[in-house]
Amino acid sequence: MQALKRTRVRNTLAVTGVVMLALSGCGGDLVAPDSLIEKPGVEGFYDQIANACGHLSLGNQPLNYIINVSNGDDNDYFLDETSKLYYGRIDRTTYATDINGFFPTDKNTPALNCIYAQLDQAPSP
Repeated sequence: MQALKRTRVRNTLAVTGVVMLALSGCGGDLVAPDSLIEKPGVEGFYDQIANACGHLSLGNQPLNYIINVSNGDDNDYFLDETSKLYYGRIDRTTYATDINGFFPTDKNTPALNCIYAQLDQAPSP
């Protein structure tokens, strides 16, 4: 009788473990958002920049292209630096230095000023 009871307990624990694993890992964004990949707020800020400043360029690329291209060094670098600016991890001077170093041209000032104007209007993160 004790052996049967131990087997039931083990089976119940095994089934419970499998169910818990299935619920925690298979739901994707419907169960738990991936906050390490996408932080709320900054995506809206990127959209705000694209709408207001998308026609302006960094280097030889329009901001709309840099923001919306799905991969590539330009996109990754811009989004990373802009996220740091948005969350206050770097200041405007550092941002300008970093962006001008990566997108070397003497025509970045209008785009940077537009980004700063959007930052002034954005809600706090």
